[in-house]
Amino acid sequence: MIKFFKSEGGHATVRLEEFEKGCWIDMVNPTDDEVEDVIAFSGIPEEMLKAALDEEETARCERDEGAFMCLLDTPTITDTDDGDTYETIPIALIYNDKCLVSVSLRGNSVIGDFISNRVKIDTAQPMLFILTFMMGNAKRFLSSLRQIDKKSLRTQAELHRSMKNKELIQMLALENSLVYFSTSLSSNIGVYNKMEKMPVISGNEEYKDLYDDVVIETRQAVEMCNIYRDILSGTMDAYASVISNNVNTVMKLLAVITLIITIPTLIASLWGMNVAVPFGDSVWGFWVIIGICIAVTGVTAFFIIRSTNSIKFKTARPHRRRRNRRDGDR
Repeated sequence: MIKFFKSEGGHATVRLEEFEKGCWIDMVNPTDDEVEDVIAFSGIPEEMLKAALDEEETARCERDEGAFMCLLDTPTITDTDDGDTYETIPIALIYNDKCLVSVSLRGNSVIGDFISNRVKIDTAQPMLFILTFMMGNAKRFLSSLRQIDKKSLRTQAELHRSMKNKELIQMLALENSLVYFSTSLSSNIGVYNKMEKMPVISGNEEYKDLYDDVVIETRQAVEMCNIYRDILSGTMDAYASVISNNVNTVMKLLAVITLIITIPTLIASLWGMNVAVPFGDSVWGFWVIIGICIAVTGVTAFFIIRSTNSIKFKTARPHRRRRNRRDGDR
């Protein structure tokens, strides 16, 4: 899909019916024919226009044939049967002396703010457009990280009530999302470091201030992402230990029950053989055997439970280092 836009008085963005010089072309998952049309309009190399159509493309900035491309990673939310999935996809911002082009595989919320005029832009100033997008993209990362944190807290609250595989899978998906975010933010930081040396930014005070704000917001997102990832990783390890302890408790209980049941089963088996046994001719023999089973079982259960509860794990105590008194110490 291709759309043409241009800023008018007051930086209000209006949609155009066809290409005009100085316009902004928004391309969302374009076809090969649409790419060829944009190449004919703008003269931008095909490699630049198709760079963002590869989901595995890394963030970078480059120049070629008079065109400048800034390829960044941007967060996206995908609805699935198991809930929302947070991912990152590349988006390319390209400009030359004819026009400005944005290319992505899916619609972008920051670009949507530009189109709806919630954020004012000027298509006649491509670098200001790119810096404004960077700021919106960094805020989008921060917003997604806060959503992931809130979702993680809700999932942890559900795990406290009941241990289910569904919640654990959700926690694992959130941890994977944080890994993607961390990698993408690091790649974006690398792009920003290269752009800092560009004369168009370093020589313009307005651009420089906006660039500094973008770097601050992005670094804050990196720190938040690392903190949330460490917390979530530690939480997953803690729940794994809790599940392991629960399994050990259940297995210990089953082992105790098995040992207790073994005693009356053994007694009943011995008295059921075709040999002469005590109380075989007694009228009260059945009840005597039942009493023996109960007594022996109770004593056995008492000692087994007592022995299992008395098991303690010994931890090594740290050794205190003794200070060797040197000659002359007092």
